[in-house]
Amino acid sequence: MWLAFLGSPVADLVKGEYGPRGTVLGALGLAAFVGCYVVLVMRRMARPVGRLAVQASLAVLPVLAVVLSLTLGADWLVLFVYISVACGAVLPLRWTRLAILVTTAVMVGVGLLLDTEPQYWLLVPALLAGFSMIGVRELVRTTRELREARARVAQLAANEERLRLARDLHDLLGHSLSLITLKSELAGRMLPGHPDKAADQVADIEKVSRQALVDVREAVSGYRRARLATELAGAQAALTAAGVAADVPSEAPDLPESQESALAWTLREAVTNVVRHSGARRCVVDITRRETLEGPRVELTVEDDGSGPSGAPPGNGLTGLAERLAAVGGTLETGAARGRGFRLVARVPVSVGSAA
Repeated sequence: MWLAFLGSPVADLVKGEYGPRGTVLGALGLAAFVGCYVVLVMRRMARPVGRLAVQASLAVLPVLAVVLSLTLGADWLVLFVYISVACGAVLPLRWTRLAILVTTAVMVGVGLLLDTEPQYWLLVPALLAGFSMIGVRELVRTTRELREARARVAQLAANEERLRLARDLHDLLGHSLSLITLKSELAGRMLPGHPDKAADQVADIEKVSRQALVDVREAVSGYRRARLATELAGAQAALTAAGVAADVPSEAPDLPESQESALAWTLREAVTNVVRHSGARRCVVDITRRETLEGPRVELTVEDDGSGPSGAPPGNGLTGLAERLAAVGGTLETGAARGRGFRLVARVPVSVGSAA
């Protein structure tokens, strides 16, 4: 985009004041300058440029700028602004500020050597462009470090979650399994001579194993509970991956655990149906809190512009959703969308007591 400021040198060449040979040489010099500048500024995009090519390009830029400016006139002093940008983009930070100041001073010196009046208005662009590029570099570096830090935090969180699950299962099952093992060995020894006592030990084993199963289910229920915020993010990703234009809210309302889980499962099933069966090009998800005669309700709407209802009875997925919503005092409505497509509306009460 900044190459648009090369309009002055290009206009100077178009005037044709230097003859065919001078115009061609000037155009070649300008093309070489632009090539070296693009190599430096865009070196981290596409295929990375080698260190030797960067150093050679940075060395060629000031030579071309001085020669072209002294040969063709003050209109070419704008090339020093690009050298400032290149220095800010390439050089180590400890040398960058000095290089920008030196580049600006050389531009002033070359302007004084010219017969025409130097274009001193380029002082501000030269300084500002170079120091702005330093800021851009720092911003890019900070963003990269932040991204890496987030990835490390996510990895640490996942590791901590795995450790917590392993610790909880060990604490829950360690004692129970040890007790089952001991009672099994004791029942085996009692079985030949005291079958009645062995039967008591087997009954104790059954009780311990049932209690261990209950403890494990309670421990893992928090891991398996569907969360609405997670399902919203998953819906956005799934619809986008399927090529469906998605309008999905980024935040979920605060709901009791059972109501949130029911809406989360409903959203997952609805989005799955949109992706697999609807052939839709657009899907809109909306979550709204409404005041009704029965009390406050949260309404989840999933609407697409696909093929619409097939006319067949509801499948197992929608039937299961209706049962899941009914268990928490909610309702499910499905039908044709306005115009074309399919519309699903799930409503759940906000208060926990409403589920009765």
